[in-house]
Amino acid sequence: MPTHVPVFVITTLLLAMLPGASQALMIRQVLEGGRPALHGTLAGNASGFLLWSTAAAAGLSAVLLASPTAYAVLRIAGGIVLMILGVKTLRTALTVVSTRPPEQDGRGAGFAGGYLTGLVTNLGNPKAGVFAISVLPQFVTEEGPVFLSTVALGALWALVSASWYMLLTWAVSRGRALVSQPTVLRGLSMTTGAVLLALGAAVAAGV
Repeated sequence: MPTHVPVFVITTLLLAMLPGASQALMIRQVLEGGRPALHGTLAGNASGFLLWSTAAAAGLSAVLLASPTAYAVLRIAGGIVLMILGVKTLRTALTVVSTRPPEQDGRGAGFAGGYLTGLVTNLGNPKAGVFAISVLPQFVTEEGPVFLSTVALGALWALVSASWYMLLTWAVSRGRALVSQPTVLRGLSMTTGAVLLALGAAVAAGV
């Protein structure tokens, strides 16, 4: 059975709270993706954590990280997705002025598109892979089924991260009234787009 669960929860929470691609992606979905796309992104991101932990339990993540070509393809794919989203967000900020909620604008890829975006972004995140292969096993004891214990910790990892992102996106959504002015909303969208673009380039480059 997994031990040190409280420490594990704190560790994964702090990891989720660190500024990064997932946070920028969630904020982008609040501003422009609409509620279905946001929910899909949350689910896709959580699924990525489950896949990483399952791969770690099966020893597949070690093989992936040991294969420069396979891991580079996965990392670059994740980076390209972020850069595309960054460009789209910047283009929207520069060409569209609207104070209506995103879901009323008819934009957004829906739940399925958000899910795929969240999943690919998570799987293309080197930090998630490193955490799964090097940190996650440290919280599993040799007593009991190691595979199931590792997967269970992965599910907890996904739950903690999803809880934080739900809180973050709720706060951003509640604060929409404060940024409803077109100029302010455009500035926030441009900042989010630039961050996504920069993070995508950094992920693709392996920085």
